[in-house]
Amino acid sequence: MEKVTSSIENIEAEAEKLLESARSKANEILVKANEESQQILSSELSLDKVKAECKKIVDKAKEEADSKVEDSRKKAQAIKIEAGKKAEGIVKRMLNIITGVKSR
Repeated sequence: MEKVTSSIENIEAEAEKLLESARSKANEILVKANEESQQILSSELSLDKVKAECKKIVDKAKEEADSKVEDSRKKAQAIKIEAGKKAEGIVKRMLNIITGVKSR
């Protein structure tokens, strides 16, 4: 009977050690999680800075794109005008050829 009692006491002691180890490990995990959450919360300030910097970059890119689009519109308009002048010149030359007027 003593052996059985001793074995039960040993098993209970081992169970207590395992339970205490599990509690200790759980506390370590909670402390670590708390530290990480504090880091994440404190890093939100830098995240705001990153977001602000991203907005600046996007705004600058939009501004540059708008500028390039406007320049392209101006160039396209100039090309259109020049093409119109050339077409007008060609039409005049063809008309002169048809009517027999000598060109210069």
